[in-house]
Formats: sequence, C-alpha cells, structure tokens
Amino acid sequence: MARWLAERWTTNQRECLLMAFRNSGKSTVVGLFCAWLLWRWPDLRIMVLAADHALAKKMVRNVKRIIERHPLTKGLKPKRRDSWASDQFTVNRPGELRDPSMLARGMGGNITGSRADVIVCDDVEVPNTCDTAPKRTDLRARLGELDYVLVPGGMQLYVGTPHTFYTIYAAEPRTEVGEARPFLDGFHRLEIPLLDGAGASAWPERFPLDKVAGIRRRTGPNKFASQMMLKPVNIADGRLDPDRLRLYDGELEYLEGNGVATLTLMGRTLVSASCFWDPAYGAPGRGDGSVIACVFTDEAGQYWLHRIQWLETDTAAKEDEATQQCAAVARFLGEHHLPSVRVETNGVGKFLPGLLRKAIADAGLRCAVVEVSSSRNKDLRIIEAFDAVLAAGALSAHRSVWTTPFVAEMREWLPGTGGRDDGLDAVAGCLAAEPVRLPRVPSATARHPGGWRPGGAGWTAESEFSF
Repeated sequence: MARWLAERWTTNQRECLLMAFRNSGKSTVVGLFCAWLLWRWPDLRIMVLAADHALAKKMVRNVKRIIERHPLTKGLKPKRRDSWASDQFTVNRPGELRDPSMLARGMGGNITGSRADVIVCDDVEVPNTCDTAPKRTDLRARLGELDYVLVPGGMQLYVGTPHTFYTIYAAEPRTEVGEARPFLDGFHRLEIPLLDGAGASAWPERFPLDKVAGIRRRTGPNKFASQMMLKPVNIADGRLDPDRLRLYDGELEYLEGNGVATLTLMGRTLVSASCFWDPAYGAPGRGDGSVIACVFTDEAGQYWLHRIQWLETDTAAKEDEATQQCAAVARFLGEHHLPSVRVETNGVGKFLPGLLRKAIADAGLRCAVVEVSSSRNKDLRIIEAFDAVLAAGALSAHRSVWTTPFVAEMREWLPGTGGRDDGLDAVAGCLAAEPVRLPRVPSATARHPGGWRPGGAGWTAESEFSF
C-alpha cells in the first residue's frame, strides 16, 4: 500500500482508490503517507473527510503524533499551541496560507471556502451514509462538491470498503439507478481482498485460514464478501436476490397465419400473460409510485417479466392525472398484446377501472379490466409470489427492466422495513394472477391484444349430423 501510494504521487496520478479488507491497516498507512507528504512538502494542505467528524479527527490526531515522535519530522511542530489542535494543525512551513496543514471534516460539516492540495476520503461510505437511496444520493452530491475544494492538480484519495451493492467504489455503472459510468470512473485502483483466487490469506500471520473461517461464520456471507472480499453486495441479507433473474434481450413477435395468431419470445411460443397496475397519484419520486408490469408464460412454464413502467404525468397538460395514467396504461396494453389487466382498487384506484375501460375503448382495443382489492399483508404477498419462481430459476427479466428501480427494490427489500416496493408489488400481482384465457371472436373494427393465446380464436368443427 505504501509503495503504491508513493508511486501514484510521484507519477502525478492524482485520482486514486485504495480498497483493502477490514483491519488491514489501510488508514494507518494513509496517515503515514500524509506525514511523509508534509515532511517533503510542508506547504501542502490536506483535508481528511470521513463519514463523521470523530472518524476524520482520528486520522488527523494519528498524523499529529507521527510528526511529534518521528526524528525526521520533529522540526515541523510549531511553537504556538493554537496551531496544534486535535482536529486541525499547521506545521512550520515557508508559505503563509489561510488553510491549515491538515484539517478533519465529517460528511455533514461545512467545507465551503476551504482549499486543499490533497483530499483523503477515509470511510465516507458507511451504513449510516448509504443504507437508503436518498442517503446514497446525498453522499454523491456532497462528494461532488470536492471538485470546488481541491486545487488544480491536487490529489483525491478514497480509502474504504463497499457497504452496499450501489457503492461509490463500484468498478461498473449501476444502470438500474441511472448511472452511465461508475462514480469513480478513471480512478487508479488498488484492491486487496483478504483471500486471493486460490483461497490463500493476504496476511496469514494475522488472519490464518481458521480465523478467516470464524469471521465468515460469525458475520455471515454478505458482510464477509463486502468487508473482507471487497465485493459490492448489501451487508444485510436480502430476501429477494436479483442475481437469480435471467437476463434477456428479445422482443415480442406477433404473427397471424391461416386464421391463427401466435405470440413468440426468443423462439418460444407464449401461452398466457398477466398484467397488473398498482396505481398512485402524486409527483414522481414522492410517495408511492404508479407502476404497471406484464409477465408472460411460455409452453415450458417459464415466466418472462417483459416490461415494467413507472407512470408519470404532465402537470401542464389539459387532462387530469387519472386520465393521463389510464391513457398510458391503454398504450402499454396495446404495445404488448395483453388480453387483460388487473387494477388494484384499494385507495386511489377505486374510481380508475371505469376511466381505464373508456381509454381502452378509445384506443380501439378489446381488453378486460379486472378489479382487485387486496386485504392481505403486502410483504407476505411479495414473498409468496417471488420465492418459488426465483428458487426454481424460472423468472427471466428483459434488459429494459434492469434500467428501472425494480432491481434496486429487489436487492434492498427486507420484510417489515417499509422500504420502496412499488415495482415489487406490481410484479407480484402479475405472478400471483391466474392466466386469463378467454376466447376471442375476430372483429374487423377492434384490435384483439390477446388473440394470440391458445383458444383465443374461433374454430369451426365439421360434423356429420343432419338436421
């Protein structure tokens, strides 16, 4: 770690990420690195940013003690006691600068107006700053302000371990939360997991394999993978694992021939479909989301989560919010050849089925609207709908699904916590619904989204009876 840090500095590679397993001494080595920088270049200004002020102060205090005790740095200690505080200090330096040589700040502290040549982000990501989506958004926004504190050509060094799948340290973008590139894209990385590819310990004297096994057993697989193996996973053991979903890119293919309509996906003939709309009102991002989803089933019994959509409305439009949402649902039904839609009528959905039927008729569709009122616990409904199909590996999800909040909801959902579950509820409604296979009679004036299902078209039988 020390050699890597020194090489990054001397070769002007000033955007760096150091990840190493817990208790590896990374913060201690970074403290020695800071003391070395001040010994070589006393005019440097170093800011230590941590999840809270106490943690940042701990590193500053450590550097202070190194300067006081090391024979090469004793001359840096000033005579004035007010320049030698526990959370900030200024060494003897040739320049007259406004900012101290080293300053500690927590994530909630004010850094406006400060300037630094080196910023050390030491464990800025901890459960208290990343266990919910709003906290992660706030963390990224605060870290984005560092560009206005760091002087041109300065060094930004992140030190820590991942505490969530949506970590700031991820090497790949998280498309389901809108990332086009990783948060620390372009940073030089050094990753030191506790175990290498062959299962050998990186520090066998302190972490022999029997002790490693004990840590894994006591902390659980997720926390061990996150804190000791540096893998971006949620520390809490979630009930729903999106990694069990099968990703696919295919699109629906609707064909008609010899009076028969068929719907295929990835070369498989689809035999049923279910669609569920969990309506809600209000501005996007506030309160519950209004979500519609559709799931298809093929001849082999595999489930295909083809689309999920969070409905948005335009406050400047002439139509009211309910009318806009019903029109969007009608478009969704027509685009995906759906024969029916189940609408949850609890709460705000009470008056929507009538409006939706009108929107479906205006769109020239013939599609059933099934009203559903649920009194069962939502957490129980979600568990019962997802557990079996995920365990069997029978649920596939279209690539478009991975760009929505649905995957993040799966990864973070824990029963009884009150987290986001709008998408989960809609898909659970699809999985729990019995396939609707009503026969359809072809019409020249109305489109039949569900005419592709077996039994969905008319058939005339020949008979030898005479009357």
